[in-house]
Amino acid sequence: MSSKRSSRPARGNRRGNSRAKSPSRSSIRRPFVAAATAAVLLAGGATACGSSGGSSDAKPHASATAGNDLGLPTSFPTSLNDLKQWEKAYKKGGWKNWDKAKWLRKAADFVNPVIDGLWSDDRMKGADQSDKKVPTDVPADQGQSDPAPDPVQASRVTAPYHKAAPGVGKLFFDGPKGSMVCSATVVEDPAHPGKSNLVWTAGHCVHAGKAGGWYRNIAFVPAYNDTGRSADELQGASRDVLAPYGVFWADWASTSDEWISTGAESGGSGSPYDFAVLHVKPEDGAGSKSLEETVGSAMPVWFDAPSATKIDAMGAWGYPAAPPFNGQQMYDCVGRPGRLSLDADAPTEYRIGCTMTGGSSGGGWFAQRPDGTTALVSNTSIGPVTNTWLAGPHLGTEAKKVFDGVSRKFS
Repeated sequence: MSSKRSSRPARGNRRGNSRAKSPSRSSIRRPFVAAATAAVLLAGGATACGSSGGSSDAKPHASATAGNDLGLPTSFPTSLNDLKQWEKAYKKGGWKNWDKAKWLRKAADFVNPVIDGLWSDDRMKGADQSDKKVPTDVPADQGQSDPAPDPVQASRVTAPYHKAAPGVGKLFFDGPKGSMVCSATVVEDPAHPGKSNLVWTAGHCVHAGKAGGWYRNIAFVPAYNDTGRSADELQGASRDVLAPYGVFWADWASTSDEWISTGAESGGSGSPYDFAVLHVKPEDGAGSKSLEETVGSAMPVWFDAPSATKIDAMGAWGYPAAPPFNGQQMYDCVGRPGRLSLDADAPTEYRIGCTMTGGSSGGGWFAQRPDGTTALVSNTSIGPVTNTWLAGPHLGTEAKKVFDGVSRKFS
């Protein structure tokens, strides 16, 4: 990563690779809201989401849907024929049906079939915005909050991003409010050393929490706009410029039960458990290389990291999209972390000063471990409307459970 400030945690001592972090939207109380509002601000204002449901002569099999409206199923198709018919309907516009009765909520109901070419260059530019035990010092933090930190001005990451912040990228997805964006990071997979297809982000970037179900058309673009071009310079740019390493679709996602049952757009509900892990595959299905091999790096995850009182510096990286940013370039913030407690019965979160806004949500937070290596310790979850700080969950037992579950599923 860049060497702008000597106080930054070491970024390049993991096998010679550096890693970046992405902060969350601090201009909104709930990261999910930030993603939604930021979407329309990414590249000149026009949102590229198609909100109208498509129609087609092809009708999904009756057992796969609740009616003949190209809607999504309330449960998985029960036969291969059902699955084929349902996917056909889904790709023809059925994914735009956000009827609550068909908005799947349970972890086992995640579906995200690839729609070739859906995330075009214009659509990307126009997208809006769980077994180790927790160390004894962390539970002692519960219910503890430190004074709000002074704001740290977000700094633009030096391009090319794949060298300054390898593994960091943008996450695109569709929800009831349109096309949205978050930030995310490639992380190591113990089941596939050196060949990981795992991506870390925030729970609210893949699931609406208690208000809804899984978002759709979830795709990850590592090193988005790698050369760091401005929004004006990106006018007319091809998708290869925005996605130099390709587009990777999630074929599985997992978040905490706590986020699914309590997560909300405002007020911080569910924030201590606002994390998610994706397994991805290339959009074109071609090639034998993993995401890690393609990008050239993956970040280790530091579960059960110490209390904020025992970490000197933490940093967050991401693509802020709400003003004064536009979502096209990568920024970072680094500072001494403090504690934030929204619920005395839930783990205390990390908090740092940062002026990044909506769109950076879900990005990784990094810190240096005792052995001198750098690891992901959190992700951006929430921030105030004043855009002065960001907060992210402590990755304890529940986060390890979610991570291990995805890793085992594809081992």
